[in-house]
Amino acid sequence: MQSQDVASRPARPADPVTDEERAEATLVEHYPRLARIAYLVLPPDLPRARRVLTAHGLVQRALPRGRGARWAAGVVAARRAAEDEGVDPGYALVRERVLRGALAAARPVKRWALLRRARRRPALPAVWGLKLHPHPGGAGELALAREWSELSAEARAALVLRGVERLSDEEAEELLAAVGVADPEDALAEADEVDLRYALLESPEFDPCTLRARPTDLVRRRQHLRAAGVALAATVVCGALLGMPGEGWGPDGAAAPPYARNPAGQAALDPEQLTAVEPDAWRSSPRTDFSVWPARGALTGDRALLRRALAVWARPGSTVRVSATPGTQAGAAPGPAQLLYAGRVDAARVVLLYDGLRVVRYAEPAEGTEIAALDLARVDGAERAAAGALVLGRSDGNVRYLTAPWVTGAAARDLRKPDAEPVELGRSAQGVTDPLPGPGRPDPDTGVCGAVNALQLRESGGAGRLFADLGEITPARLTAGPPGSPRDVAGPEAYGEWASTACSLAVFQGQGVRSVNSWAYARQPLPQGNGEARWLCTRGETWRGPQARVLAQLLAPGKPVAAVAAQSSGAPACGAREPRVLAGALWKAKAGDWFLLAAGSRQVTEVATSGDVTERASGRFLAVPTEQGVQAALEGRTADGTAVHGLH
Repeated sequence: MQSQDVASRPARPADPVTDEERAEATLVEHYPRLARIAYLVLPPDLPRARRVLTAHGLVQRALPRGRGARWAAGVVAARRAAEDEGVDPGYALVRERVLRGALAAARPVKRWALLRRARRRPALPAVWGLKLHPHPGGAGELALAREWSELSAEARAALVLRGVERLSDEEAEELLAAVGVADPEDALAEADEVDLRYALLESPEFDPCTLRARPTDLVRRRQHLRAAGVALAATVVCGALLGMPGEGWGPDGAAAPPYARNPAGQAALDPEQLTAVEPDAWRSSPRTDFSVWPARGALTGDRALLRRALAVWARPGSTVRVSATPGTQAGAAPGPAQLLYAGRVDAARVVLLYDGLRVVRYAEPAEGTEIAALDLARVDGAERAAAGALVLGRSDGNVRYLTAPWVTGAAARDLRKPDAEPVELGRSAQGVTDPLPGPGRPDPDTGVCGAVNALQLRESGGAGRLFADLGEITPARLTAGPPGSPRDVAGPEAYGEWASTACSLAVFQGQGVRSVNSWAYARQPLPQGNGEARWLCTRGETWRGPQARVLAQLLAPGKPVAAVAAQSSGAPACGAREPRVLAGALWKAKAGDWFLLAAGSRQVTEVATSGDVTERASGRFLAVPTEQGVQAALEGRTADGTAVHGLH
């Protein structure tokens, strides 16, 4: 997020590890913007589908490998660019590497060097069976695309820095020089010759994150699949011959027979052995988790579909896209699983299974079985509050959920609008919700995210809970309040806290998070009569226990979104085991003066700083006049002398 009044860098000495974590978070937060930069700079004569994948590949591999001299040099350059330009150093570093990669991809190479370059080039993201294209624009975008193809890569980069990044000519020239452009002045001069409305660069025509999907050559695909099937059959026959007792690879000692002949393994592959719970079992059961979900959906009797789902779960083939949340084993079920759902969702047939430890989602196209997707998520220890819904499918930026049998109603609530009433979501008799819109696009100037829609569920007994889609099968439960007693989000105060911190949910994407708690732990009077700032701690607990993600955020008066002051992975701060936190940040007053601010939770009775700023204050607040760019470490004490380390 671009730094404005609040600098989103931790108040501590320079640390390459911290800078790497900041760059990783920045890449996730500004991914669409970085992908657009790469797409615009890449050669326009590339096929559009390959240009899209290349842009995503450049952004996804923008972080340097390792933390050696190369990483440190990039950090130093990024800090220098951030000071000159007023942006976050992590964003400056990632943007520079994306721009450098896009320019390198646009440079001509000799024919004899193509093979060597292809071997060195990192693999692109793979999309099986589809071609992805940005949405077509109007006449203005078409004219710009023609003119864009006649420009050099350096001139395209200059126009992107001016139009998308809003850089001045001096800042653009410095950045072009930093990424290896031989003559930045010529690039800017060539860009000056183009009569361009910069607003066109923000259109869907040049957005590699909002895409249309079309099939590849279906006839050729079928031919390749038939050839692959013949090769696979030959491999299986040869493997069986080589693996016969007394021959091939030798005896297996005390090992059991191969999986397919193991009794438990055979039962796990048999759709007739699947467990199907009665619809009202949850009413009398002592447990209220996924184990009492009934089998729902119009295809629960389709044995062929269930057999394919179990077989792919046991041994996914090369055309199966497999994903598992961190800490989740991707192996087959140890025995017969429980069927939760089997039915058609949009353009796919979907099966949900549960083996007591994991929820598995199998999806295949409504027409054809050659390709499939398999998603696994760990859910051991789930209780009623965490077992309210599962993701059935995502399509066109929308999400459909399967709700628990005890849910009586569902609604969509925009976390960014705390005063708005939730919008009722329709549900089928099977408990499947209507599509819930995904997050809106962030503002290109401020970086503030758009709508952040959460799923609000009403339960029998009047209880209501909020869930957020973080890109996994299991949505994360949202709570508010002190770590020792988090509560479901309800009331103006809790909704107001989440409105300012909702944009930070992007940091928890794909981390196996089961719940996210937001806690306003301090209100600090600001120097020079600038009002009162709020300090918030946002903690995402994972299904696997450790590696919780913790963010400390500062919400300055008049700002719609809290700025990340510090973050950590695996820290106990702000959690049930250690319900205290201390964090600091640089802040700029309205008069232009800079201050180092720090605030601790109620247990903190003393705060001290070291590094570029040395100061000590009694109480849990500290405000010290300083300069932009200083680094300081924080240390606090409680009344009994216990040390409280500053979050970083």
